[in-house]
Amino acid sequence: MKNDFTGARFGRLTVIAPTERRNRGTIVWRCRCDCGKEVLVDSRKLSAGAVRSCGCDEPDYAAIKDLTGMRFGRLVVLGKTGNRAKDRNPLWRCRCDCGKELETTKRRLITGAVSSCGCARTPPMKDLVGKRFGRVVVEEYAGKANGFHMWRCRCDCGTEFTTRQSNLENGQTTSCGCKHRDRSGLHFVDGTFVEGIDSMTVSKANTSGVRGVYFNKRRGKWIAQIVFKGKCYYLGGYDKLEDAAKARAVGEEMYDQFLEWYHASREPAIK
Repeated sequence: MKNDFTGARFGRLTVIAPTERRNRGTIVWRCRCDCGKEVLVDSRKLSAGAVRSCGCDEPDYAAIKDLTGMRFGRLVVLGKTGNRAKDRNPLWRCRCDCGKELETTKRRLITGAVSSCGCARTPPMKDLVGKRFGRVVVEEYAGKANGFHMWRCRCDCGTEFTTRQSNLENGQTTSCGCKHRDRSGLHFVDGTFVEGIDSMTVSKANTSGVRGVYFNKRRGKWIAQIVFKGKCYYLGGYDKLEDAAKARAVGEEMYDQFLEWYHASREPAIK
């Protein structure tokens, strides 16, 4: 299991085992406090440090009027802001460990409803371009969707698709799905999908109209690259799409040489 917390300690809590319960998609763990009491806590709150005991060592927050300087998960309270929430409760300004500041209520802090600015919920974006995950090579960052970092990838079979960064990193996505489908009639040699490189089909996910070419918004360039024998080759960044297309066409000469060798090797010997 990825991120198996069994046996790990978080403050006064020792994780016993995972349960079947889920809280917003995260595993809920059965934990035993040093005082002997057992509690259920989800992965997110354990990782963020929002819950570190069954509550036996926590101060009586109801009696505390000034939270300044106190820590709640990744947040340190800076003081009251003078503003109020919709329910008229006073707002407290907090600084997250990542440096970002936010305002929230005392109730949300002491109940663990807020334990970070949000950085603990969404893993930071990483530069995955060119990296391989199973049969998948990452080609381009595709933005965020529903709070998740998305990446455009190409499978060894030639299919382009987008997937979450977390799915790549935890091993859930290692192909476009082709390895689970019937491969009869398909040929893979040295990590190369023969029918894929022999095809002129452009994926529906491709927005440039040219295989292996995409627009990088951060750089403001058309990027040309090619995947061959399990490796991603960078062919350059260009101001014009046609220049990137030319670079890709030159790169595909390695396909031509490979296909020429492949088909020749399959021809019956002349006696």
